[in-house]
Order: sequence, then structure tokens, then C-alpha cells
Amino acid sequence: MRFDPAPADPLTLLRQRVHEAEGRGRRAFALFQAARHPGPLVWIIPSHAPELPMLRGLPQGVGERLHILRPVGETDLLWCVEEALRAAPVGLVIAEPSSPMSLTVGRRFQLAAEAGRTTGLMLIRQDAGSNATETRWLCEPRPATAADSTLHHWSLTKNKKGTINDWIVDWNGATAAVHMVSQARQRLEPAAAPR
Repeated sequence: MRFDPAPADPLTLLRQRVHEAEGRGRRAFALFQAARHPGPLVWIIPSHAPELPMLRGLPQGVGERLHILRPVGETDLLWCVEEALRAAPVGLVIAEPSSPMSLTVGRRFQLAAEAGRTTGLMLIRQDAGSNATETRWLCEPRPATAADSTLHHWSLTKNKKGTINDWIVDWNGATAAVHMVSQARQRLEPAAAPR
């Protein structure tokens, strides 16, 4: 089976693979990915979870493509994830498992993503991921330096096909556009004017 090459944009998830995001900003990262993936979106949230995505507050074009599933137990949630990953027209499957995923579950998800040519993103609790996952991201909000800025610190802490890295991004949550923010004191100085 042929896999897509690594995306040119380091923040775009590799297709036909399952990825994980942890940290307080994991849902913002999921919405960012939803805005960038074409096709139907499936978000699987346990029925006991008190928070749901607010459809009118989602990035442009996401609400119309989003299907929310609310399985009752963890077994049903895992079944829903596997079936959604196998569904060929689905562009992105986001899930919020309540308990740590085993290597077996992670491997089943990878095989399902390959079969359906779908991307999966598991929003996990700290240290609750599977060794089978392609990448793992640590996502934390950052204090903004301007009133209209929303900064995020997204760290790629595990990557099976490349290096790990981290980025400070300015993403307003409305579109798929993102601005990379330089670290303090790493900005290029303008060239000096000739004398």
C-alpha cells in the first residue's frame, strides 16, 4: 500500500495515520486540523463528557462537515473510532478516549486508517497514548502579546518518520491560516542601509 509523502507544512498531519494530541490546547489543535482536512469530519466524544464543540464557534467550513458521535462506554467509543477510520469518505476522525490506549488498540486504529485512507487524531490525557501512534503533540495555550492575538505552543514530542520540534503559532481559530511566531531574540534584523 502506498502512503502519502510527508506534508510540506510541518503542522499538517500525515494522512492514513493516527496521531495523538495532549495538553490543555489539544481541542484547539483538533479544530485547526479539522479546518485543514477536506471532506467529512467525525468527532467522537464520550456521552458523559460535559463539553461539546459549539457549532457556530467553529472555524469557517467545519460546522457544516462535522458529525458528532456520543458513544455510551469506552468499548463503544473504540468501536466507533475504528469504524469511522475505515469509512473511506471521512477526511478526519477526532476522538477523546477516556482511558489509556493499548498497543493493540493503537495498531488496530493504524490499520483502519490505512484501509479507509483516513487521518485519525486522538485527544488523550497526559501520558495516556499508544506506542503505535504516528505522532504525538503536546498542545498548550500561551499568553498573548496583543489584544487580538491567540498564541499556541505546539510541540511534536513523538514522530516515527522524522524529527521532533516545537512551534509557537498565532492562530485566531476562524480559518485554516496560521502564522509562525519567532522566539524572542531570534528575529532577523533588517540589513543595514549602505553608507
